[in-house]
Amino acid sequence: MSLIINSPFVSPAQHWVEAKGGKLEIKSERRPASYEVFDARNNTKRTEVLDLVNTIRTRVDQWRADGWPGVTIVTRKLLEHWHDREARHHPFYFCQLEAIETLIWWVEGAEAYKQGIAIPGDGGVWERLCNKMATGAGKTTVMAMIITWQVLNALTYPKRNKDFSRAVFIVAPGLTVKERLRVLLPSEGSYYDEFNLCPSEALRQKLNQAEVMIENWHTLMPLKEADRSVVKKGRESDEAFTRRVLGKLAAHKDIIVINDEAHHAYRKPPEVKISKKHAEEHGIDLDEATRWIEGLDRIHKTRRIQRCFDLSATPFAPTGKKSTDTALFDWIISDFGLNDAIEAGLVKTPRVVVRDDAVPDAKTLRSKLYHIYRDPTVSEDLNRKAEAHEALPKLVQDAYTLLGADWRETRAQWQEAGHHSPPVMLTVCNRTETAARIETYFNKGDAHWPELHAPTRTLRVDSKVLEKAEIGETATSDKDYEARLKAIIDAATIPETRRQQLRALKKEELLREIVDNVGKRGAAGQDLQNVISVAMLSEGWDAKNVTHIMGLRAFTSQLLCEQVVGRGLRRVSYDTDENGLFLPEYVNVFGVPLSISETGEGGEAPPPPKPTTQIEVLPERTHLELRWPNVLRVETVVRPQLAMDWGKVARLVLDPASTPISAELAPALGGATDMGKVTAIDLEKLPDGFRLQRLVFQAARKAFAELSHGFSGNHEYLAAQLVRIVEAFLHSDRLDIPSLFHSDPLRRRILIALNIDLVVQHVLSNVTEQNTERLTPVFDEENPIGATGQMRTWYTTKPCFPTTKSHISDLVGDSSWEGHAANIFEKRDDVIAYAKNDHLGFQIYYMWAGSRRRYVPDFLVRLTGGTMLALEVKGTDSPQDKAKRLALDEWIRAINTSGGFGRWDWDVAFAPHQIEDIIRRRAGHRFAAHSLVRLRRAFTAARTDIPAGTEGVIVDSYPSRDAYEVEVSLAPALTVTVFGSDLEPIDA
Repeated sequence: MSLIINSPFVSPAQHWVEAKGGKLEIKSERRPASYEVFDARNNTKRTEVLDLVNTIRTRVDQWRADGWPGVTIVTRKLLEHWHDREARHHPFYFCQLEAIETLIWWVEGAEAYKQGIAIPGDGGVWERLCNKMATGAGKTTVMAMIITWQVLNALTYPKRNKDFSRAVFIVAPGLTVKERLRVLLPSEGSYYDEFNLCPSEALRQKLNQAEVMIENWHTLMPLKEADRSVVKKGRESDEAFTRRVLGKLAAHKDIIVINDEAHHAYRKPPEVKISKKHAEEHGIDLDEATRWIEGLDRIHKTRRIQRCFDLSATPFAPTGKKSTDTALFDWIISDFGLNDAIEAGLVKTPRVVVRDDAVPDAKTLRSKLYHIYRDPTVSEDLNRKAEAHEALPKLVQDAYTLLGADWRETRAQWQEAGHHSPPVMLTVCNRTETAARIETYFNKGDAHWPELHAPTRTLRVDSKVLEKAEIGETATSDKDYEARLKAIIDAATIPETRRQQLRALKKEELLREIVDNVGKRGAAGQDLQNVISVAMLSEGWDAKNVTHIMGLRAFTSQLLCEQVVGRGLRRVSYDTDENGLFLPEYVNVFGVPLSISETGEGGEAPPPPKPTTQIEVLPERTHLELRWPNVLRVETVVRPQLAMDWGKVARLVLDPASTPISAELAPALGGATDMGKVTAIDLEKLPDGFRLQRLVFQAARKAFAELSHGFSGNHEYLAAQLVRIVEAFLHSDRLDIPSLFHSDPLRRRILIALNIDLVVQHVLSNVTEQNTERLTPVFDEENPIGATGQMRTWYTTKPCFPTTKSHISDLVGDSSWEGHAANIFEKRDDVIAYAKNDHLGFQIYYMWAGSRRRYVPDFLVRLTGGTMLALEVKGTDSPQDKAKRLALDEWIRAINTSGGFGRWDWDVAFAPHQIEDIIRRRAGHRFAAHSLVRLRRAFTAARTDIPAGTEGVIVDSYPSRDAYEVEVSLAPALTVTVFGSDLEPIDA
């Protein structure tokens, strides 16, 4: 029986409760916000209900149902957009929407919905609001939502500086988290684009005005004065501190602060006495907590902190009442805890005992394995300064034998499934000496299972070294530990170039590189299978392949259990069952007394997660890179257009006899010349002076001088049109040079140059001005050109097809049709390169049901004739699909008209057999003179509407632009200039 009973996309409708006999049963209502506290001395637990959060939930639910009364127009657009499931590839989780809605409710909601509610503070002068969200619930996305909401409102309503700010200061607990949060910078690859957070491109561009700074809490430390400084400057002033910490953000006031992993930012109440050791038992560094808060206090003094948003899975701190007592922050306003996340399938399901077929006597040890450290023989032995070689307590060794047996079975399943990395066993223990003993137990071969005797696959995380690595400092020298880290790198199956880069790192950097990349293909931690840590590792640690956890420390609260188990809860995949619920994934836990878990008594072993395929750009295939313009929108612009009726243009004859192109000179004296010393001036010997492009621009410049005063349109547009017309005239049969000798290209160009004024006057006499509609693309100024080479590496569990003609390593097969298409692309000679439009960012915007949507065509294909084909593969059709195609057709026409991006075309295959026909038709056809064609769309020429489907004949062509002059059958001598993509052949 799975514990996953709720959809993550709607409000939870039921939850598990403990029934008689220790069993779980379903209660048909949402779980109340609460947490459990253990009394380790008396072996009891109690539940603390979060009354404030439960009251706020009710108010926010009613406020949401009533249409969010009180919010600004900008906020309403954001909320409507975020609730639109069709606006992004993956809808937002309910817990994410509830978190941001609760913040908006408190800041903007109508007062009627907030009557009688007061949110306590932390004892400081600036307001704090906390969202409690379990690991895996998407806190970083909520941060991006906060920034979007705050910044767009601050820019739209600058006088509401008490509610909104565009200056955002994000504080992280270490370098690992800081690096992870770079997706919050409003630049390329950000969460604002990945999750389509802005309802319009105008708002997205506006968001670029955000001032976002991400820093470690360590930057909030006061500046140390040099010990041997001759000049004593005294304590750093608050103003100097603010300028140093905030940098360019110091130019702003009323900033907002976002504390990630906010349980580190703890203000110790003055009346509460808490020892440093007591705080450490609860995972809190009092020095860190104090400095974090003190630094923000100093910033508030000089710049004002408008509001602070705290996000944490475990926002709790010691109360000082009892040595084992902890409490959640008082300013929590929304709660989606670990139990909620388990029931929604957002995280792995913890199993507190392995299934009964691991070893015969597994059930007999269940009670002790539930909280191993509670056993006196274990706690007394592990809570001392022991040598690394000393044996572990028997119960601990037995536990490793049992957990190791299940780990071996999981490892075998993963190998059979084709995983690139092994499952990981994570141990969280009480002190450094215990970690050293456990490392020795595995590396010296004392562990029962030989597969766990693997020193180069076992990592003991040195807390001191990791702590220094997180703040970018150097730890004390430890040659043995450094050698063990390098041994792990030497044994890893990674490219040699990457290995050499890693070996050159300092041990602090190398440890962080290994820890941050456990289970990631091609990275330092790819092959690790056993990680041993004191405390809980960094919050940024999110290895998805943790399947087994051993807890060897005291657990005095449910929140502490969540903090430890949270390191192994990241899911590998997000596949769903027939009811739309996530399929369960498991992490087997010993020694961590969770209140909700799956006992695993009997039943089949949980299947291993599907192996992932790494989808990446292959640098050696740069020649297969595909590029495209990023277009925000297509505008229809009415412009004055210069036109020439080519059928009425008389021939211009240039007489070579009246235009000398060479001359001979001889010395002269007294009327006589010395013919024996003749020298020649021959323009043919100066070809660089008569390049065609130069002649075109020279003629266009002269024509521009004549027309610019009377032209009603944009002068730059006039110049561009003149260049096009002059170039067309010089290539046409309207220019006649009746001399075979002068038909040589160079002589022809020289003759034109010497008669340039005649050419200009002839062209101008045949040019008329008329208004025309023109599709104009508006490009993304921040990222005008997209390319396959910009794709970030990602992973999938779906079936994949290795490629040879694509810049991307594999094609992900969402359907059998797409696999069939890939096979066609690979085998056809007229396909030069292709890419499935997955994670590439190529998208077309269109309107549907009154809102702006994104359309992502299936494939981009470069064909032999130079055409770039946007290809859609469809089994069915719908009105919305037709709206997408209309937008794509408009996009293609705008890009082709704009020029500079080659020739683009599009098509749709409604059946697999059509794919090959489309490729053959789009790649192989070039329209010859006098060939019969049919117009694929409607046109207007000479004030005459020409409907789609009209037939005609090719009378002229412009190969460089893939454009054709077509004389249509509608009226004699009526011609229209069209691109090849707007024509289809008529078989003679």
